[in-house]
Amino acid sequence: MSRFNHRRKLAPREIFLRALTILASIVVLGTVMPKDTVNEMTYKKGEPWDDSPLIAKDSFPVFKPDEVLQRERDSLHRFYEPYFQQDPTVRDSMTEALKRDFASLSRKTVPHYYLAHLLRKLSEVYQRGVMETEDYDRLLQEKTAFVRLFWQNEAGAKPLRQVFTEKTAYEYMMEEGDSTRFTHKALGACDLTRYLRPNLSYDAAKSQQQRQEVDNTLVPYMGQVQVGQKIVDRGQIVDNYTYCVLKSLERYQREREKSTAERMALVTGQFMYATLMVLMLFGYFQQFRSDYLDSTRTVALVMSLSLVFPLITYGMMEHSLMSVYVIPYCILPIFIRIFMDSRTAFITHVIMLLTCAVALKHPYEFLVTETLAGLVAIYSLRQLNQRSDLLRAAIAVTAVSLAAYLCMDIIHGNLASTDGLDKWTYIYLTIAGILSMISYLLLIPVERIFGFTSNVTLVELSNINNTVLRRLSEEAPGTFQHSMQVANLAAEVANNLMAKSQLVRTGALYHDIGKLMNPVFFTENQSGVNPHDGLPFEKSAQIIIRHVPDGLKLADKYKLPKAVKDFIATHHGTSMVKYFYISYKNKYPDREPDPRLFTYPGPNPSTLEQAILMMADAVEAASRSLPEYTEESVSALVEKVIDSQVREGYFKMCPITFREIEIAKEVLKSKLKTIYHTRVQYPDEAKKPEEATPDAHGGQQSPSGDGQGAKPGS
Repeated sequence: MSRFNHRRKLAPREIFLRALTILASIVVLGTVMPKDTVNEMTYKKGEPWDDSPLIAKDSFPVFKPDEVLQRERDSLHRFYEPYFQQDPTVRDSMTEALKRDFASLSRKTVPHYYLAHLLRKLSEVYQRGVMETEDYDRLLQEKTAFVRLFWQNEAGAKPLRQVFTEKTAYEYMMEEGDSTRFTHKALGACDLTRYLRPNLSYDAAKSQQQRQEVDNTLVPYMGQVQVGQKIVDRGQIVDNYTYCVLKSLERYQREREKSTAERMALVTGQFMYATLMVLMLFGYFQQFRSDYLDSTRTVALVMSLSLVFPLITYGMMEHSLMSVYVIPYCILPIFIRIFMDSRTAFITHVIMLLTCAVALKHPYEFLVTETLAGLVAIYSLRQLNQRSDLLRAAIAVTAVSLAAYLCMDIIHGNLASTDGLDKWTYIYLTIAGILSMISYLLLIPVERIFGFTSNVTLVELSNINNTVLRRLSEEAPGTFQHSMQVANLAAEVANNLMAKSQLVRTGALYHDIGKLMNPVFFTENQSGVNPHDGLPFEKSAQIIIRHVPDGLKLADKYKLPKAVKDFIATHHGTSMVKYFYISYKNKYPDREPDPRLFTYPGPNPSTLEQAILMMADAVEAASRSLPEYTEESVSALVEKVIDSQVREGYFKMCPITFREIEIAKEVLKSKLKTIYHTRVQYPDEAKKPEEATPDAHGGQQSPSGDGQGAKPGS
């Protein structure tokens, strides 16, 4: 079992939260997956087909082009006859009105024989029909030749040109005004517009039925493609008929998806696929890195990154935006590698790509290209300490992406001609490689939102010109030197154990900043006077212990990340200030001291890095009390200190093995021997007899100096 995979019984709340996270992820993915799974084919009329041979999986009709259908429809509509209802009551009412009004006219102005003439004309007008001007203009625009007049279940066709509007009917009745028998003046006195009203009304229902019958005679397709029939071959020119077949295939696929059964099958399949992907991801964590599942921020980061790229991909496919190769998918493995580990980065990257690929037309090329790019991102970015690291990674990702896609083109034979290469894809891949560098700009927001700490931040915090470290060097120089030594020791151990050395180094530099509150109470900062003299042992112990909570307060004040604060809290664990505890017991043998007054608040280390710091801190502090620095004394000291920590159970909650503890011992011994190496004593230079000067007592004067020098460079 992995040291990161401690199986434990989950609380009901944890089970609920994990189930809710899984369910929410499935719902989001299944909901936003493109519901139009039609493969949008890339082709142009008159150009070669650059894809693999296309074989029909179903029979489907070959539809006529829209412009052909429109021409045929326009031709048929010339025979379309819209229906108009004829109202006889209009003629009757207008005739009666004319008779009544004519009787009141002066016979000098309008002779009596005008009435018969006007009645005959009015009857002709209403016999031919009068319609609204708007209807008449619309029919003219539609090039309608005939209309069908409907009255008492009988309908008859009439040429449109024979039908009147109110204006043309008036002109028709006035056209004999220039004759010798009828004059315009007399006809105008009759005010004929009062008796001209539309008696034809448009019958929309019957007209639509008539139009539908005409449209039904139109045949929308011009052929049929059979199952298994080759539609187009690679390199074949897409002529007019082939173009129609390809368009018909896309239309057939869309219409098939509109059916309820097909739709339900599609949605079910998408939700099943989303479920499989999410369960695969959580299954990996459960099986190999269950420690990540215990961290809400880790789960939030992984799921956010694993969902955002599929959502972007689905959106681009749904709205037919530019190629998905412009998306910098490698940002995901970069972040997971920086904040977690390489294996988790690769597994998460692959599952994310599989989730995206379901919406693509050519998923194979996509998976190969982006998987290789992600691997290179992980290989080339084991540590991100400066901007140049990310630049090198971006260059490597871009180069491998272009090379991988070029390999796909070579395998598929697309290099036979320049037309076979999709140059835009190479441009998009280059843009994606450049965009992957924005992960550096996103580091700070990600750290703030999810509570992670990157190596870039740790390197910045390790700068001794930072406010806290500068204060420590000025106000507590002994503690500062101790912290520097511990940082070097811990970082070396971390390198040998494949732990996070930069995290350990930064944590070591800050682990004792709480001593800034009372620096003179700590031995390394004292210069002769010990303020503990005269203080009760309990009081002295509490002052020493307080540097841990004081350090946490300073960390909050200077906004240090949680990863660094954890080192401050755990570097003593729940150990005791044994010097004052034992001194108390020796002075008061008849009293039982309260252990809580002499015990650090903890907690004990919970990570490998925190355990390394605890060992390095204790060993470095103890080494300063050695009476002599020999190989045996240093080795015995390291064994004694670390064995005591193991025996006290300080490492029970962190994933460290006995083998790693032994490696840590050996590294600490080696480093301490280097630090406390035996210095070379220089011999005194013997004086020549003639240079010797007798002293007052007749003896020889000793040479100047103390007779002992330091080894150069020590």
